[in-house]
Amino acid sequence: MDNVISVIIVDDHPLVLNGLQFILRNSKAINLKGCFISALDALEFLAIETVDVVLMDINMPDMNGIDATLAIKKKHPATHVVAISNLNEASVADRMLQSGASGYLLKNIAANELIQAIHDIDNDQKVVSKEMQFAMEDRQKEIPVVTPREKEVLGLLAEGKTTPEIADLLFISKLTVETHRRNLLQKFNVSNAASLIHKATEMKFI
Repeated sequence: MDNVISVIIVDDHPLVLNGLQFILRNSKAINLKGCFISALDALEFLAIETVDVVLMDINMPDMNGIDATLAIKKKHPATHVVAISNLNEASVADRMLQSGASGYLLKNIAANELIQAIHDIDNDQKVVSKEMQFAMEDRQKEIPVVTPREKEVLGLLAEGKTTPEIADLLFISKLTVETHRRNLLQKFNVSNAASLIHKATEMKFI
């Protein structure tokens, strides 16, 4: 059959692998070419085999799904990668899609939905689970408004500068720097500088 879609699964959880294998092997339109618990093993396989679609977990011990997707798309741009994960965090989905993934599916997806998603992805469509679409839309609504001065303070904090150093560099008082820090913590809804920098980086403020 010319329209058979070749697929591999990359996931380090045996139960998940077994479930996905069962679903895909019961579809005549899909050729399951391999299952891997290691992203590096999958990359080695792709170096010698052509695959249409890769189902990629996010959290794996040797290489995370985002970095693995970047590596696959760099060497095999025609291969479609779709995340299949338990992580329903909008920031993770954003990073996965930005890395070149064609979709982001949650592992609670129904068998028929998974098969349809693979067909859609093979036809160059983007596919994102409805639950993730809602999470990503909600996240867009929550993006804080940051003033130019606050963005300057944020950038210097990310560089590891202390309050006195930031005050000297921006020619403002230490009290003013602390006010900006406090406002940033409130706007990003975090409790410390490390969390602030992490969240601001995810939201592309840094």
